[in-house]
Amino acid sequence: MRGAEYPLAFPAFTWEVRANDRNYHKQFKKRFAFCLSKQKYAGNAIKTAKYNVFTFLPLNLYEQFHRMANIYFVFVILLQTFPAISTLPWYSLLFPLSCLLIIRGVRDLIDDIKWCDICVGDIVRLRKDSLVPADMLLLCSSEPSSLCYVETSDIDGETNLKFRQALLVTHQELVREESMAAFDGTVTCEEPNSRMHSFTGTLSWRGQTYPLDSERILLRGCRLRNTDLCYGLVLYAGFDTKIMRNCGKIKRKKTKLDHMMDRLVIIIFVVLLVTSLCLAIASGFWAKMFQEKHSYLSAFYKHTTPAQQAFFNFWSFTILLSIIIPTLEVVRDQDPAPCPCCFINWDLEMYYTAKDIPAQARSTSLNDQLGQIEYIFSDKTGTLTQNVMSFKKCCVNGTIYGNFWCKQVDPTWNNCHHVQQKSDVCDVTLLEAAQRDHDPVLREFLRLLALCHTVMVEEKDQLVYQAASPDEEALVLAARNLGYVFLARTQDTITISELGKKRVYRVLAMLDFNSDRKRMSVLVRDPQGTIRLYTKGADTVILERLQSRGPNETFTERALDRFAEETLRTLCLASKEVTEAEYGDWSRRHREASILLQGRAQELDKLYEEMEQNLQLLGATAIEDKLQDGVPETIQLLKLGNIKVWVLTGDKQETAVNIGYAYPNHCAFPKDKILHTGEVLKEKRRLWQRLPCCRAVGSEQQGRLVEKAFVDLATSCQAVICCRVTPKQKALMVQLVKKHKNAITLAIGDGANDVNMIKTADIGVGISGLEGTQAVQCSDYALGQFSYLQRLLFIHGRWAYLRICKFLRYFFYKTFAGLMAQVWFAFHNGFTAQPLYEGWFLALYNIFYTTYPVLSMGLLEQDVSAKKSLEFPELYVVGQQDELFNYRIFSITLLHGVSTSLTSFYIAFWAFKDRVGSKAVGDYESFAVTVATSALLSVLMQVSTHLPFPICCSLCALHLPYLSITHHLLALTDASRNALTDPYILLVVLLSLVVNTIPSLTIHLYHTTTGETTIQQVRAGGNAMGRALGLFCREATRDVSPLLGGTTHLVVASHDTGAQVWNWLPGLPGPAN
Repeated sequence: MRGAEYPLAFPAFTWEVRANDRNYHKQFKKRFAFCLSKQKYAGNAIKTAKYNVFTFLPLNLYEQFHRMANIYFVFVILLQTFPAISTLPWYSLLFPLSCLLIIRGVRDLIDDIKWCDICVGDIVRLRKDSLVPADMLLLCSSEPSSLCYVETSDIDGETNLKFRQALLVTHQELVREESMAAFDGTVTCEEPNSRMHSFTGTLSWRGQTYPLDSERILLRGCRLRNTDLCYGLVLYAGFDTKIMRNCGKIKRKKTKLDHMMDRLVIIIFVVLLVTSLCLAIASGFWAKMFQEKHSYLSAFYKHTTPAQQAFFNFWSFTILLSIIIPTLEVVRDQDPAPCPCCFINWDLEMYYTAKDIPAQARSTSLNDQLGQIEYIFSDKTGTLTQNVMSFKKCCVNGTIYGNFWCKQVDPTWNNCHHVQQKSDVCDVTLLEAAQRDHDPVLREFLRLLALCHTVMVEEKDQLVYQAASPDEEALVLAARNLGYVFLARTQDTITISELGKKRVYRVLAMLDFNSDRKRMSVLVRDPQGTIRLYTKGADTVILERLQSRGPNETFTERALDRFAEETLRTLCLASKEVTEAEYGDWSRRHREASILLQGRAQELDKLYEEMEQNLQLLGATAIEDKLQDGVPETIQLLKLGNIKVWVLTGDKQETAVNIGYAYPNHCAFPKDKILHTGEVLKEKRRLWQRLPCCRAVGSEQQGRLVEKAFVDLATSCQAVICCRVTPKQKALMVQLVKKHKNAITLAIGDGANDVNMIKTADIGVGISGLEGTQAVQCSDYALGQFSYLQRLLFIHGRWAYLRICKFLRYFFYKTFAGLMAQVWFAFHNGFTAQPLYEGWFLALYNIFYTTYPVLSMGLLEQDVSAKKSLEFPELYVVGQQDELFNYRIFSITLLHGVSTSLTSFYIAFWAFKDRVGSKAVGDYESFAVTVATSALLSVLMQVSTHLPFPICCSLCALHLPYLSITHHLLALTDASRNALTDPYILLVVLLSLVVNTIPSLTIHLYHTTTGETTIQQVRAGGNAMGRALGLFCREATRDVSPLLGGTTHLVVASHDTGAQVWNWLPGLPGPAN
């Protein structure tokens, strides 16, 4: 069997579906306990909710406690149940943990879908505008040739209609519902899987076997359009359908700050354990000294020793200080990151009015990383360009057409009412040559354009073409305007009008296009009975398959280079005549390969390769794809923001480079100096070999050295263009930069060939273009145009990074400012782990008391306006260099919080040591209230000094009554009420507030008045200073490698695929892709 040749590379094809035979499928159902059963073929009832009334609590808790921090919380709560070591009430930690679990639990939504009556093997009738309830094999439809139009917007977001077509045998035989009921065919196909765009199987019926692929399948969730009626055989139902198989969890991308937070949690946890250990040891020594000095109290220590006390106090201090760890989880759940998503979605400046496409933030956890991008990897076609193709030039039989300016042409000379009234062809000479019909090569050239495609046609007032890509539509329209009109397509025929004469060609085989083959062909039999193969594809694959090379081929190659220099997209066209004997043998083997279940694609590729040899060149086409508006300006702005742009395209070298030439005002790219990276790497290898002492390395290590040399060479340049790259190579380029430079990367594209690149990058951006929305569906952010990237990064990204950094800094600050007083209190209570604060205050300090001010900063902070952010893109460097939150900033914040807690505690401690006559100033509870109030007001003041005045006033107006209300609701009602009305204590609080605020306020005012920081210079907006700052930053961002020297341009060649990369300095290639 052929399947034995591929035992590991392919799945088992054991899925068998019998039409109209429910009993066959039910026999695989097995009952194993009471009402529980397991079946091979799923029912069609699905439940998208993870929980029900009975399973919510256990399943949700099971998921929650996969977090190590939550397990730690439970461990500490268990410790609190032992009175011997717990000095805090049970609710002090249980309450914040419960709040976190509840917040996470309510995020799950319930959504049930009911199509439960459908089973595998059923034949289902669908009417216009109905949803497809299961994955089905299309049997027939009411349209000619059993075509069926579907809309897949609920699956992949694409609103353009796609067509599916039934097998010819089912189209011809299953013409009535009675024949449907008697249909007994058997489908053998692959097991249920998540591959949305592939399907392999066969239909066995009446002793014959027919191949099945994805073009015959209707997927669950599609909606029937423009088709009155269709019938389908259910292959997969319920959770076996492809859309349900794709509902698994997506791997979460983590930002640089996320990784840093993970490390900080571990560091803080270790510090707390060390602190608890030191305090416990100190408690042991203190107990020993106390027992020696106060021997008359020995009865109290009869059953314990200092070592035992130290052991118990270690756990007591662990419980007491563990309240800080839940605050780090509060950071995760109170993180204001989702709010910038709303700002992005609501930004009208990023709304693409022409296509009604708003910006969309599809991820809520990556916003801050938008402010730290160092490398952008961009597709060209449809991302930098409009992807609106128009046929501009061609080369046929040694003649180039399309040299003159476009003129208004009336192409109705061919008496075909289907011809478009305006022509995109830019040379009247071509129209006249087509009309004369004297050149057989031109005739075959135009015939190929009308035959070799996958376009579908709808005939309304005029012909309406439904094309899979803009390129195909442009070529078919060009043929139509030149008199070769594509009229209709059936299962095995294509009808065209050649200069007004209708001709029907029988389709013998379609040799499909894919990104590896880079070509497509159609094998047809013309009305005279001659068999011909028509092929179109990239010049690299067509030219090497020609039968011979003569003057015409050489001229065509020069024409291709000329078209590429004019930034036009090129294709080569070729054909050949096939003999009956050659076709008969090839057709038999093609038939056998097409019904294979395993290895089908490989066998077909071999047959396609065999047929597409000894071709005769007909000519070449050139299609124009203009840049999107604002692309050169956006790339220039990205360059000023120290972001390096790499453009990854499958186009020719000349096409990609000359798009940069087309915009000289934005691209300083002289044409006289280009380095080939392959030559540079070879020179490096020769230098390595000349070293007097050399260590032998293996092939794997040598590969890493070459990778490193390539990345070092490419990243030393300001911009790079990679040509002739495949989708896999696009992802590899991103992976290499992430691996060797540890840089934050962003990938942006619009097509399915960009999906791997988008998934590999730290941030993936999808453009809603004309090549479908697979890129958008796999992206983290979706935009209407490339130019909106500047607002996404320089405004929303930079603000999000600024906000989350300040949020983290002040969250850590307020946590240590309020809770580190527990440590200082231990030095004055004999290290007995006696808590300073009441239990409810500890439980609510980070949940309620101090949440609003810090969240306000995390939501509303703007260092400069949106306009200034775009005027000074150099400000973006702050995020790239991690200047706003790093280990140094964290250490300073930690020391700031510790100093605030020290000041609040010891000022109150000094004040409460005093006496007024024989009366004490206050008691222990009043002292705790004083320290807590001092810390709270100090935190509020610190936040207020960094907020704009209106926000600061609203913050105080809302927060001060809030603090007053919460004090009255909790356990220290009498103590807080009495303490906060005592003038002496209020003066102590005021003194503590002033001492805590003056140093930081002084530093802040100093930077504001002297313009120490870049931000303050931009805020000032001075013309002279602003221009000086801009010039200084622009010079500073130029990093020219000594290896290249000066303004060098880089071309990189891949030995395997011919992928080429080039780069220029100091200018950035405007629209290059």
